[in-house]
Amino acid sequence: MKTNEFSRRSFLRRSITFTAAVPLSLRFPSAGFSATAATAPSTAKSRPDAKVAIVRCHSYGPEVREAMAKSFDLLGGIGSLVKNKTVTVKLNLTGTDFSPYMSRPVGETFMTHYSTALALTSLLFAAGARRVRFVESTQSKASLGSTLALADWDVKALDALGKMEFENTRNLGDGKSYSHLRVPNGGYMFSTLDLNHSYADTDVMISLAKLKNHITAGVTLSMKNLFGLTPNSLYGDQAGDENATGGRGPLHNPTEFPKVRLPGLKDGITSTDATWRVPRIVVDICAARPIHLAIIDGITSMSGGEGPWCKDAAELKFTQPGVLIAGLNPVSTDAVATAVMGYENPMAIRGEKPFGFCDNHLLMAHEAGLGSAALDGIDVRGEPIAKVRYPYG
Repeated sequence: MKTNEFSRRSFLRRSITFTAAVPLSLRFPSAGFSATAATAPSTAKSRPDAKVAIVRCHSYGPEVREAMAKSFDLLGGIGSLVKNKTVTVKLNLTGTDFSPYMSRPVGETFMTHYSTALALTSLLFAAGARRVRFVESTQSKASLGSTLALADWDVKALDALGKMEFENTRNLGDGKSYSHLRVPNGGYMFSTLDLNHSYADTDVMISLAKLKNHITAGVTLSMKNLFGLTPNSLYGDQAGDENATGGRGPLHNPTEFPKVRLPGLKDGITSTDATWRVPRIVVDICAARPIHLAIIDGITSMSGGEGPWCKDAAELKFTQPGVLIAGLNPVSTDAVATAVMGYENPMAIRGEKPFGFCDNHLLMAHEAGLGSAALDGIDVRGEPIAKVRYPYG
């Protein structure tokens, strides 16, 4: 993980220097992304999945399960979604260094908290799920179960709830071949994606995220969490090696990895700036592997960036919004979460907070038809946004 931190810091320094040096109007072509789309009329009222629940939750004790259950009830229940189904839950670990940060456990700042994972698993089995699989692509050759145990997760307690699986999706894992997923409508950057079998061998996809800013994508919520689906063995620094544990440098800036050929990359992609590439990749992944249930932990988290490696590029602060946010559509859920973070317009264009130095993946996902990021077309249930708003800056 320490190698990972150094590489992330180096990347951040290069990205910020490049972005600051290039005039905003000259940075990137539109590539189908309209800068005026932020003022387009909302069409979300016709979408049955534009439902998002906000529930107060101030600690990681027993109230987590109660709050999560309440959020599911507000959405109409999850029984019809998960009963007798295989449910895959994408965690947000960001690495394998579980040292406390800001004098707090990593689950309280920038990683998935065990309590939210335990509560979710319990509720999934209670709703009739046949099998629950936790997935994450780590920079470790260890099994995901072993990595979670290293993070002091009670893996045995999870196993006791029902048929559990844990898969490190950095490579083939337990699969015999990669799943070849098509990006509907051609995609922004990728026409297809090759992923671990877990992402195709499932009935339901859940993203369990934290309420955080992101240096390269503005915010990292349920959609950005899926960036980690791309296997290190195909899209990472050591692509072509099933033993690869390196980061995903080729996705951010391919010029540093000229020998890596990214599977499914469209012809004509010339930008090498991560603030252009990453938002588009996020949308393509979420189009190829749709999220059925988005859950965002805003009980406690951090602002300014996505992890400790951002401290040289941004001011990082511990946050205590005291909420859980859940929705049936990740675009709408992330739009509401962005508003809870104090940003008035989740459809803001590049140059406007929180997308000051990057393109807005929420807006692009809205334009691609993946969901609505227009707040006036989202059915917000539970607590109103105005009552739980917690400015991230």
